[in-house]
Amino acid sequence: MHGGLSPELKSLEQVKRIPRPTDVPDTGLLCDLLWADPDKEIQGWGENDRGVSYTFGPDSVLDFLAKHDLDLICRAHQVKSGQAGQLLLCWSAFCVLSMVHILALFFIRTC
Repeated sequence: MHGGLSPELKSLEQVKRIPRPTDVPDTGLLCDLLWADPDKEIQGWGENDRGVSYTFGPDSVLDFLAKHDLDLICRAHQVKSGQAGQLLLCWSAFCVLSMVHILALFFIRTC
């Protein structure tokens, strides 16, 4: 996934049913999948400093994994410290600090 989890995600089938291409709404499942962020300091769901979507705590990660019979979440949105050892953070970029034509960076941090 790109961003994170959503309190609206009850079944992985919901992801398959998202029409493509589509515009990203300001709220809801698709918005959360793109913009929700982990926060190891909270329990459950919290407000996101971005002003869009949510933050989710380690308990939300573990609940999601158990509910969907998964072992790991791999997200590629931003580099942050992780959640309960079950969230893999990947980040790559072609253009870093406004420099172009540099090698892509790939960062994996398991937490």
